[in-house]
Formats: sequence, structure tokens, C-alpha cells
Amino acid sequence: MIVSLPQIDPSAFSLGPLVVRWYSLAYIAGILSALFCLKKINQREKFLTQEAYDNWIVWAVLSILLGGRIGYVLFYNLPYFLSHPFEIIAFWHGGMSFHGGLCGVIFGMWFFARKYQIRFLQLMDVLALATPVGLFFGRLANFMNMELYGRITDSNFGVIFPNAGDLPRHPSQLYEAFLEGIILFAILFLIVRFTKISKSHGVISGIFLTLYGIFRFLIENFREPDEQIGFLFAKITTGQILSLPLILIGTFLILLHAKKKKFLA
Repeated sequence: MIVSLPQIDPSAFSLGPLVVRWYSLAYIAGILSALFCLKKINQREKFLTQEAYDNWIVWAVLSILLGGRIGYVLFYNLPYFLSHPFEIIAFWHGGMSFHGGLCGVIFGMWFFARKYQIRFLQLMDVLALATPVGLFFGRLANFMNMELYGRITDSNFGVIFPNAGDLPRHPSQLYEAFLEGIILFAILFLIVRFTKISKSHGVISGIFLTLYGIFRFLIENFREPDEQIGFLFAKITTGQILSLPLILIGTFLILLHAKKKKFLA
């Protein structure tokens, strides 16, 4: 079935002069899900002080925004930003990178963990469980914004985006919402809920990195490459190259901690 989308307002709603965009709601959903996970798991494991819990959101927001923006500048449009340096701080013009945001969170949470004397990998495991929720809503926001759409398809299932010509395209944002959001969360939740693997700090983070990297690498085959970059070589995209380190680091964490805790023979 081919669906032709109408022009969708990138703003979800407004409150007087305050305009709330779909992407803003996605960030809020991701942050709130992480806070919920931190609160629930901290009630059981008591690894955060009240001060650390209260201050976490500031560290998280800054880490995500700075990492996501710097990542986009470096990975996706560096020549443009070198010519227009003041645009680097123009967050409202769009342009965020998940891989950059992930790096920002890793570095930010490492400093946060040191300041409040928290086990870094234990903290990252909790955040890994919550991250697919933010990814799910983030990809839905991409769809509503009609950005990061897929390549042209001749299949019977496609979407005509009004800002991308008259030919149907893969709704790759929805593919990502399903795999990186729903499926990834379900896998992590079931592992945490019904196995003892999560007792070894770092394993959940490793599983998240590995599966996200694999899912993102696969979906990049349906997603239109960024116009300013195109394919790097042999139909390989920037997103695929950036996902390979995640798969390698995630696999390393799984094997390291699985061996330590004798999950592997």
C-alpha cells in the first residue's frame, strides 16, 4: 500500500510564544523514561544518592545536546560549519547525531559517575535500558518532520513524502522506531527481568551497543544518505561506518563480562 503524506507541521503545539516541536517531545520522553528507570532500579540497588539523582537530569541534557550537536558537525557537515561557525550553536535549525549524542552521554556520565562515586557501567546499564524509548519517539519525530526518509522503492509498501518528490520511499524512520525502539527495548527488558546477566555490570550496555549497531547498519540500506555526503563507497553510508565501532565495543563488553561471571563455558 502506497501512502501519500500531507504536509505535517513540525510543531506539535504551542503555548503562547512557546512552540513545542515533535523532536522536543521525543527528547522529553527519553529523559523521563531514563529518570523512571533510574528511580525504579535505585529503589532496589541504592547506587544513587538523592543529590546524584536530583542532579542527573542536568548532566544528561547537556551531555545529549552537546554530544549530538558536535557529532553532527563533525560527522555529517563539517565543511559547512567551518564556513559558518556561528551555525554550530544554532540548535533550533536542526542537526543532531545519535552517535554523537551517545558519545556525549558516555563522556558526561563518566564524569558524573566520578563526581558522585557511582559505578559507571552500572549507571550506563540503566540508561541503556531506557534509551530505546527515546529512540522510538525520536524516530517517530523524524517521520512527523518528514526528514531522514528512506530510498525510493518499487515495492507495494512505500510513503510519498511531499518534500521528497513524487515517488514512494521506504519509511525508514518507522523501521528504525520498530527495531531500535520496540524490539531493542523488549530484548533488554526481558534479559533484565528474567535472567541474571544484568548482575554483571556492562553486559546490558554491551548488548545495547551491539544490537543498536546491527539494527542501524541494516536499516541504513533502506535510508536515503545525507545529501551533503551521499555514499562513502560501494553504497556504504556514514551511519554504517559509525555503527561498526558500536558493534565491536558492545561485543567486547559482552564477552569480557560474560567470561568474568562465567556466563560462557
